[in-house]
Amino acid sequence: MSKKDRTEDQDKINEEVVTENTEETTDTVEKVELSEEEKEQIESDRYLRLYSEFENFRKRTQKEKIEFYKTASEDVLKALLPIIDDFERAQKANQTLEDINAVKEGFALIHDKFLKILIQKGLTEIPSAIGEKLDIERHEAITQIPAPTENQKGKIMDEVEKGYFLNGKVIRYTKVVVGQ
Repeated sequence: MSKKDRTEDQDKINEEVVTENTEETTDTVEKVELSEEEKEQIESDRYLRLYSEFENFRKRTQKEKIEFYKTASEDVLKALLPIIDDFERAQKANQTLEDINAVKEGFALIHDKFLKILIQKGLTEIPSAIGEKLDIERHEAITQIPAPTENQKGKIMDEVEKGYFLNGKVIRYTKVVVGQ
């Protein structure tokens, strides 16, 4: 229940109480006032109800988070199952094939299909940065080598491992060699 809903509910209850008190006042011309103990009891009850609601909300959202983490990768894995099928078919076909070009072509097709699925799921390759300055937001320098020229110092000489973004966030930095 949101704060706005609780406020609206409280306003409705207050209106009902005022209406009831007004009716009682007009009938008996007597106004009933609550004692301090009764007021404290009412506030205590409200506090306990609110606290219970919050605890239930917290437990429910925690349970939902755990459930989400368990099944978060389900759609990616389902999308990759056809790739496994393709590899199994390729292994079976490769046992009897003599033509190496057919094997190469089969692996290229499977690789392309695999990349298309990953791209659909939001994976993009970090563009090559050979010759550019090291950007620590996208690159991880694993070693340094002597730069052939003075203007190549501090620039990327080679990429050892590609880096990737997942929906715009770096999930693997490009491992690079930097000139010194």
